[in-house]
Amino acid sequence: MDLGLKGKVAFVMAGSKGLGKGVAMKLAEEGALVSIMSRSLENLKKAQEEIKEKTGVEPLICVGDATKEEDVIKAIDETTKAFGTIHILFANAGGPPSGGFFDVKPEDYLKAVQLNLMSTIYAVYGVKDLMIKQNWGRIIASTSISVKQPLDNLILSNVSRTGVVAFIKSVSNALAPYRITANVVAPGYTMTERVENLLKARVEKEGITFEEAQTAMVASIPMKRIGTVEEFASTVAFLASDKASYITGVVLPIDGGFIKGV
Repeated sequence: MDLGLKGKVAFVMAGSKGLGKGVAMKLAEEGALVSIMSRSLENLKKAQEEIKEKTGVEPLICVGDATKEEDVIKAIDETTKAFGTIHILFANAGGPPSGGFFDVKPEDYLKAVQLNLMSTIYAVYGVKDLMIKQNWGRIIASTSISVKQPLDNLILSNVSRTGVVAFIKSVSNALAPYRITANVVAPGYTMTERVENLLKARVEKEGITFEEAQTAMVASIPMKRIGTVEEFASTVAFLASDKASYITGVVLPIDGGFIKGV
């Protein structure tokens, strides 16, 4: 299916690894002009080479910390200077540390909110005028299944990412008259470095093997497997396209059926 993304400009946060890099790769495959942001120049260069080699599109790289408003705005300005505008925002950031209620302190919540919620707010405010002016835009925020089904050992994620859902729902209502959609994707267990770290944390905590931890994780997924980055990225690309022009304000789980609620 041709998603009609050729020539669209996409700004992908946390785009040097994991789900962010997967999204940047998929959008580039669809012909979009891509800008990726990350704190690590080394990782950005690696991702740039990999994306160019696979798709023929060389992404713009922007070094910056998503928790700092000035860094996010600077990256948006660099993207706009290079490509003229931004059509697609993929608001994304790494997950906060794992742990339950007794493992974290109040100040840890503030850091998690800064990482997940405030980074999204900075980015959305940074692109809104561009999207309103061109009367078209796609805002897609990445969260986690924890926004629908809180996870015992991820209390910081449970709290910080749920705020993203409330923000994006409010944004979707405000920007809908300008042909701008705003949605949330909630990935379940997807084979990234983040999930590998969660498995390792479970190994340490429970004294089991990595294979046993992975088997236990898959047991809770009706499809009996961990998702792929490609599956996640393809869903994001669809939401970024005109094919999804009447979808806004939703939280879309990409989780193999993990969430138990209706």
